[in-house]
Amino acid sequence: MLIDTIFTNGRIRTMDPDRPAVRHIGVLHGRIVGLDSDLDGVQARRIIDLKGAPVLPGFNDAHNHLSLTGARLASLDLRHTRIPTAEALYEAIARRAAEVPQDAWIRGAGYDQNFLGGHPTAERLDAASGGRAVILEHISGHMLTASTRAFELAGYPGRLGIPDVDGGFVARTPDGRAEGLLQETAMALIYDLVRPLKLHDIQHHLHLASQQAVRYGLTSVTEPGIGDHRMLGNSPVDFHAFQQALEDGILYPRVTLMPACTTLHELADVKERRWLGLDLGIRTGLGNSRLRMGPVKIMSDGSLIGRSAAMHRCYHGEPENHGLLQFDPSELKALIVAAHESGWTIATHAIGDAAIDDVMDAFEAAQHRSPRQGVRHRIEHFALASDKQVARAARLGLTAVPQGVFISDFGDGMMAAVEPELAPLLYRMKSLLTAGMVLPGSSDSPVSDGNPLISLHDMVNRHTRSGALMGPDERLTVYEAVRAYTFGSAYAEGQENVKGMIRVGQLADFVALSDDLFAVPQEKLRDVEVTATVIGGDVVFDDGLLNEEVPLPGAFVNN
Repeated sequence: MLIDTIFTNGRIRTMDPDRPAVRHIGVLHGRIVGLDSDLDGVQARRIIDLKGAPVLPGFNDAHNHLSLTGARLASLDLRHTRIPTAEALYEAIARRAAEVPQDAWIRGAGYDQNFLGGHPTAERLDAASGGRAVILEHISGHMLTASTRAFELAGYPGRLGIPDVDGGFVARTPDGRAEGLLQETAMALIYDLVRPLKLHDIQHHLHLASQQAVRYGLTSVTEPGIGDHRMLGNSPVDFHAFQQALEDGILYPRVTLMPACTTLHELADVKERRWLGLDLGIRTGLGNSRLRMGPVKIMSDGSLIGRSAAMHRCYHGEPENHGLLQFDPSELKALIVAAHESGWTIATHAIGDAAIDDVMDAFEAAQHRSPRQGVRHRIEHFALASDKQVARAARLGLTAVPQGVFISDFGDGMMAAVEPELAPLLYRMKSLLTAGMVLPGSSDSPVSDGNPLISLHDMVNRHTRSGALMGPDERLTVYEAVRAYTFGSAYAEGQENVKGMIRVGQLADFVALSDDLFAVPQEKLRDVEVTATVIGGDVVFDDGLLNEEVPLPGAFVNN
């Protein structure tokens, strides 16, 4: 038998309980066709020596805005690790303004008011930019701040006359002017000026993000919310942009795409029932192993660090603030029921406990009305959840998708946002496993860095940036965290039969590491690096580990 490649001499942890450790992997046509003794006597076109490196299944990010990650890589980086103070932010704007024409837009992303002491203001942006149009995206993606010129271009000279927006918030000065900050749906007031993006720009962003993804060992990602350029998407033809990037060879990881719920419409000519979807009845599952249609994405509330997630109890120190709902509960239920009945898997963003209840009410109503066996509806983030809510989510067969890396990035701010007794209920993970749920791994990149090793570190250690321990009972073992970022994320997209383990018949996706995650001290997990990434048997990233390819003169001998 002649196969394409044999990867040999690795310390390979398969995450397959039936065959947990091997040394050799055989690949044919992008799939694993043999391990260890299966390869005795087999010939291969090439042999790649793993040089004793620790190897795991490829990492899979279940909630990663790949295109937005690329957009932020192409814009002014305002993360607090680079821009630690408000003055530093305005200085960065001034430097960029000196480099661009007067009529150019200045775009930045990643600021966090919790570190700056407050949101940037239009007045200060005007001074720093010399009166240019400025848009700064908040780290959460749920807020932006704009300059006076940006508001003028949107039709609001002097930042006056801006209407209230359902499901959004416009910060105002005492005389009624926009202060600069727009939250949630109100962001469309400015985004309409610069979106939809041009296809060339989308593909450039995808290329930048793909390069980062494979350096991070990400062989698969799920992109939530394409198609709605007013929120998380780029263009009404987002799917085409991804498909073109794949055809042009600049989209590296496997991608599952979630269309935004606003892209769905009623198909009026279907007589037997209400049908909510895309033309031709396209829905979850269409595509192949490289690019496929995933769940429909629905936004139900805001963000925790922006204090706009919908909560039963008010935010700590803000007795009138319970957050924002994107939909009235009855509207949300009607949308979820219709999408469920039309064959979609549904992924609903719900961060606050009030939003989580509304979403679970809707999922339960949908299954009661039209039972579907095996469907894996999801709640993205599932940030503040009581024991009762965890148990109910498990009973309903839901998949919760929390983000481990939020613990070190935003843990201090999140704990400060809620009453102290609620802090242990934030971003629960161990409780989900104890309840019988399958936990995926995700980063919400570019809200947080998409490096899965940082997320794995936080899932195991759960220390905030200040060193506080956030929910100690929710700490995972290294095995549980790795399983989440491999098998768990594959399960969340209904693909655990083809990826998530190193097993015969599965896709040949795996990573080599600088050290063994199961052997290093747990506090050093984030220091481990990806040294090579393999997708479908092809080496798509290599820092020098796999630079020797040795043709095999005869049959493979398993030493």
